[in-house]
Amino acid sequence: MSEKPKIGMYWCASCGGCEESVVDLAEGILDVVAAVDIVFWPVAMDFKRADIEAMPDGSIAATFINGAVRTSEQLEMVRLLRQKSAAVIAYGSCAQMGGIPGLANQKDREDILRYVYEESPTVENAAQIRPQRTHGVNGATATLPSFHGNVRTLDQVIPVEYYLPGCPPTPRLLAAAVQALLEGALPAAGSVLAPDTALCEECPRRDSKPEELHIDQFHRPHAVHIDAERCLLAQGVVCMGPATRGGCEAVCVQGNMPCTGCFGPTSRVKDQGAKMLSSLAANSAGEEDAAITGVLESIPDPLGTLYRYGLPASMLHRSLSDTNRSKEQST
Repeated sequence: MSEKPKIGMYWCASCGGCEESVVDLAEGILDVVAAVDIVFWPVAMDFKRADIEAMPDGSIAATFINGAVRTSEQLEMVRLLRQKSAAVIAYGSCAQMGGIPGLANQKDREDILRYVYEESPTVENAAQIRPQRTHGVNGATATLPSFHGNVRTLDQVIPVEYYLPGCPPTPRLLAAAVQALLEGALPAAGSVLAPDTALCEECPRRDSKPEELHIDQFHRPHAVHIDAERCLLAQGVVCMGPATRGGCEAVCVQGNMPCTGCFGPTSRVKDQGAKMLSSLAANSAGEEDAAITGVLESIPDPLGTLYRYGLPASMLHRSLSDTNRSKEQST
């Protein structure tokens, strides 16, 4: 009887939804557990770093890593798991593109620390004390991970074989990825394990989208009554479908909410936010620059709307003040 393939899972900078998505397999998780040997999954089982360090290099068939990389501990762990794994799968939006944590790249490291420990309305810290990397008590030393200057995607710090998109990935895509792994039927390295077509192709409202849109203003979803049958863009609600990869089964649209872009772009799109901005500008009701600009200015939180999941992976990557740029990029 051949040995079952070893699988690992690890959680970096993310909300934990990707960890919970494994449970969304429902009874299918029993088939997965029966087919593989889970050798590392700290959120669910009692594994230690030393267990991984003791394993031969490349002995883990595949490790699913979710979350972006923000701290020294996360960087050390993904490098270790890379060394021990034959394949690494960036699992979810945060690992693939930076995700919601990546929006922190709008601020410098110092700005974030100052706000969190000194300026937040819920903080009382007159002495302006901050956590230190090391602290000694009674002869013992406690060490904390360092907080890096920016949020990075998984493939910005280690080589990655495959990407499983979504916030979180759907049970269907996860099950298909595990099945392909077990059968040795994974595509070429570097592939995104989801359809390479725009979400609009599978949108249930596709037929209601006009040939030409003439958007004169954008609205937040909660501020307008959304017709559950009509194209969201036609109703002036920013829907990222034209610039986003399909494969999610349009679950947000089916819930009468716009696509927010968590599956990232197709292979034909270099920058998801720029692609969407171009599409919105082209469909603006205005024809002159000033009129088009006026329409675009009604987009709520442009960066958070167009780059909600992909700022670290985009051409923008991050925003830095001139005074902190060199220091931030060195960490």
